Formats: sequence, structure tokens, C-alpha cells
Amino acid sequence: MLQLILGGARSGKSRLAERLATDSQLHVVYIATSQPVDGELDQRVALHRERRPDHWGLVEEPLALADVLRAQARSDRCLLVDCLTLWLTNLLMLDEPERLKAERQALLETLPGLPGHILFVSNETGLGVVPLGELTRRYVDEAGLLHQALAERCERVVFTVAGLPMVLKGPAL
Repeated sequence: MLQLILGGARSGKSRLAERLATDSQLHVVYIATSQPVDGELDQRVALHRERRPDHWGLVEEPLALADVLRAQARSDRCLLVDCLTLWLTNLLMLDEPERLKAERQALLETLPGLPGHILFVSNETGLGVVPLGELTRRYVDEAGLLHQALAERCERVVFTVAGLPMVLKGPAL
């Protein structure tokens, strides 16, 4: 089952994904997309590490997400990808539009053939005003387009606000 869990910062989306991964009763592999860029992000990463059970597998991959999914997906596994917007940011910061396009396309083309459960966590960024700055607008646009494409392919899409999940598509939680 493919699931997309969206929400704002500190909305509870990662906690929900972690609970769903645990509830799957499958071997969980956590796929972390963040890169250490500043102290604040390091603190967020540390918080996520503290919450994860020790027996979960871990793969850290900031760019080649489709490759990791193909390598790790198994019928007896649950893959938890946290988070897609950090992955997107990593690609945008390369300033290589063709690489971004290729990685995004590879991800979308890979999904239909993957076995097991896959949970994608991502920040919903398109609820506010149009941001100032070209890169920020591009980020919001790219995130919105990615979320739409993933939502089409996922069996369940959940929007999380204040720790409360709202199922937008698929079976209830």
C-alpha cells in the first residue's frame, strides 16, 4: 500500500507515519532524506532518531530516492520516507533542473511496481500566500505538483493538522 501523509510543520505527520509503520507489523526501514545543514535541522533529526525504535532499519539518502525504494522494497517491509519536501529541497539546491526532473520522474515511475507498504511524509506548503523570491516560489510549485502526482498514485492520502489525521483518499485509519 502506498500512503502519502501531508501536514505543516509540527502537525503530527511524522508521528502518524511512525505509528502506521509500527501498526503494519512489518519490518520497518526508515528512509531519511535530510542533510545536516544547520543546528536547528540537526535538532529535528535528533528528535526523530530518539522516537524511532532501535530495531528499525535506516537508510540515509538525500537525492536518489527511487534507487533506494527499488533496493529496499519487499513484500514483508514497510518503508517510511521522511520527508519528501527535504528531498525536493536537496534537489532544488543542486540547481540542476534536469536532475530534479529525472529524479522526480524516476520516483513516480518506480511506485507502481514496488511491493510492501510505503509511507511518504511531506510538508504541505501551498496553503499560504504566494511567497517572495523565485526559489521559494519554485519550491512551493514543485512540492504542489509532486504531491498531486503522488496523491494520484497512493491508495491513501492523509492531511494532518494539530496531530489529527484527516483521510482525504482511501480507507479510514
